[in-house]
Amino acid sequence: MPIPNPPHGTATASGPAGPLGGASPRAAGGPLSRKSSVSMGTAGGRAGSGGAGSGGRPVRSLRPRLRRTMEPGRAGCLLLLLLLPALAAAAPGEFDPYRVLGVGRSSSQADIKKAYKRLAREWHPDKNKDPGAEDKFIQISKAYEILSNEEKRANFDRYGDAGESQGFSQQQHRQFHRFHDGFYFDESFFHFPFNSERRDTSDEKYLLHFSHYINEIVPDSFKKPYLIKITSDWCFSCIHIEPVWKEVAQELEALGAGIGVVHAGYERRLAHHLGAHSTPTLLGLINGKITFFHNAVVRENLRQFMENLLPGNLVEKITDKNYIHFLSHWRKDNKPHVLLFDHMPVVPLLYKLTAFAYRDYLSFGYVYVGLRGTEELSSQYNINVYTPTMMIFKEHIDRPADVVQAREMKKQLIDDFLSQNKFLMVTRLISQRLFQELCPVKKSHRQRKHCVVLLTEEGEKFAEAYEAFLTFAVANTKDTLRFVHIYRDRQPEFADALLMDEEKYHGRSAVVILERRNNAGKIAYKALEEAWQGSKEDNFILLDLLDQLRTDPGLLSSETVVADLNDELAPMFLIRWFYSTVDYISDWWDSLFHSNWREMMPLLSLLFSALFILFGTVIVQAFSDSSDTRDAAPSGKEETATKMEKNDASFSKESNSRIPKKSFVEVTELTDINYTSNLVRLRPGHMNVVLILSNSTKTPLLQKFALEVYMFTGSSSLHFSFLSLDKHREWLEYLLEFAQDAAPIPNQYDKHFLERDYTGYVLALNGHKKYFCLFKPHRSGDEGGTLGSCEDYDALQHAEARGKSSCSPGSRSIKNKLHKLSFWMERLLEGSLQRFYIPSWPALD
Repeated sequence: MPIPNPPHGTATASGPAGPLGGASPRAAGGPLSRKSSVSMGTAGGRAGSGGAGSGGRPVRSLRPRLRRTMEPGRAGCLLLLLLLPALAAAAPGEFDPYRVLGVGRSSSQADIKKAYKRLAREWHPDKNKDPGAEDKFIQISKAYEILSNEEKRANFDRYGDAGESQGFSQQQHRQFHRFHDGFYFDESFFHFPFNSERRDTSDEKYLLHFSHYINEIVPDSFKKPYLIKITSDWCFSCIHIEPVWKEVAQELEALGAGIGVVHAGYERRLAHHLGAHSTPTLLGLINGKITFFHNAVVRENLRQFMENLLPGNLVEKITDKNYIHFLSHWRKDNKPHVLLFDHMPVVPLLYKLTAFAYRDYLSFGYVYVGLRGTEELSSQYNINVYTPTMMIFKEHIDRPADVVQAREMKKQLIDDFLSQNKFLMVTRLISQRLFQELCPVKKSHRQRKHCVVLLTEEGEKFAEAYEAFLTFAVANTKDTLRFVHIYRDRQPEFADALLMDEEKYHGRSAVVILERRNNAGKIAYKALEEAWQGSKEDNFILLDLLDQLRTDPGLLSSETVVADLNDELAPMFLIRWFYSTVDYISDWWDSLFHSNWREMMPLLSLLFSALFILFGTVIVQAFSDSSDTRDAAPSGKEETATKMEKNDASFSKESNSRIPKKSFVEVTELTDINYTSNLVRLRPGHMNVVLILSNSTKTPLLQKFALEVYMFTGSSSLHFSFLSLDKHREWLEYLLEFAQDAAPIPNQYDKHFLERDYTGYVLALNGHKKYFCLFKPHRSGDEGGTLGSCEDYDALQHAEARGKSSCSPGSRSIKNKLHKLSFWMERLLEGSLQRFYIPSWPALD
């Protein structure tokens, strides 16, 4: 259906209600988008152009009107984009690394580095005492970090930011917001809190520097544990744990723990010193020892980590059974004892941290009032079970010296209470540190402190004098007076310097009033004229001296120099060494499993190298004798001759190393006494060459044997022995049974068993590998057929079995039996002789 022509001067889609200056969407019969409205107008124009007259002219005027409507918005967008760098540069308070370092944008890396070094030396907090030096130094470090990195420097030159800030500034966000609702972005879209200037400033008061850490934090870690976080810019995990860290840091700091933050970008030296190679890293510091946190960063884990840092014996659980024993230890420990009564089953972390801080002065116990077995304790001291109560006991355990009660025990309240009760009423001087703290050097007239010292000894004999002195001290406690006592036998030099070894004080107690003048040991003092017995007269004399001292400081007329006190509680050297060893092993064990593997690589490399060398040596030694196989003996004389030809060259070389080192041959008798050492447990590679002889042939055979083997005595692997046939015939017969493949060995029922002559036989025994080689005596008239080798043993045994006269000693010369033994020895060293293996060496009875 054709669209009717509108009135003249009216456009079909014009009107003030349209979102782009056109008609309302409902003018076209329904809701339409901007794009639909334009399309519909175009379609209308096409329809109108298909109609009669000038109906298309008003429709054709739609495009110029739409173009004019959109042109101002497009121009504003382009203008804003062009002005963004200028707005970023002109924004007040923006960080400019070029301005901080005082260099131009075209400066080289060498110029930037030179400017950084100059400014870092000038503004380092350790050298510059200006209040703003620390902030200035941080800015200098940050500026150098940006400009020394080409990528960050390019980002800053291009966008006015190094990629670490929140993106666009708030002013730029407002410009976008004002431009048009269709281009609005939520601020969180560009919000990345990596820039340290725009992050939460709660960590600023915890920031640590290297000198501050070494000089203050490490010494302070002996009084309270520290929880330290290592963080950096551009650290997503650091942002993730920030809420938990902030909550736990505030909580632990209120309980008495120390908190520290190290920025790895600005304090690389400190981060490396702590062993942190990644961020975030959490660690604990106590007694100068670093412990890394390895669990999930949640509140419960961090609190448990802090508790695990503390020693386990800080607080003792007290019940009705052990409270008297605990409180009575004040004399041995030389400390007041503190009891905390609370209805919590677990010792609060606040109390543990307090016990750690005051462990050198006080001993701590905890009473869980809800536990059965504490009723007597609670009733004796009239404890309110619903309110936490802290009591401190000194010399008298039947009543507390001081008490504090509060529904919420705060750290400040506990510190004030304990700092006023750190010492006993009459503390025993057991170390120089305690002496200096109780009797400080006077710094002005108003800060004078006098010490009243009771010099006594241990035992019941001196108990009455001590009790009287304690009663006097309780009644005359003042801020300017300290009452102490000392055992003369434990501190003899100190006592002799004050009493001058006067006889009137021998075996008796004495009282001295003194004042320290300097740290070198100089003191002014006055001793009571008579020994202290604790009588009323002694009390009046001492009280009168103290009253005079307030008005006349010159009363202390004597001066002397005393040596430092002995530390009576110092552990012995072995105990200190044991504790140091335990700490070292504990640190090593912790480092092995939890430390950064980059630090452990040198140790692991050394360890694996040592293991490789050790096992490599064992394996090589195990397979070094692999060439000694159980090969069968050569089957013919041709194979034997071939082996001898091949070994001629090697024999000529070995003969040079077998030059005799002695002018005699050492031959020992093989008996049951040395049998184990000379054969059974013979070292690998060594052989024992044993000559078989009888009592009648002993002398000539030994002489001939020595001549034949003399050239081989230079070898350290050969040992020479002889065996008596008369004593050990059965042992020899047993061994020869394993050589039956070379000759049939008759048994003892043979009629020629006792007539057989084995004199002149030589056995080369390898005790480690359990084999032997056999040499038979040379037969007279046989020059070419035998060399005394193992192969001819068969023919000899058959001849002996037939009972021929050649076997008897009378038919051949005794010395001729060992003829050509030297050739046999050469073949033995070459390894060309047949070997006879046995399962084990028989006993030599």
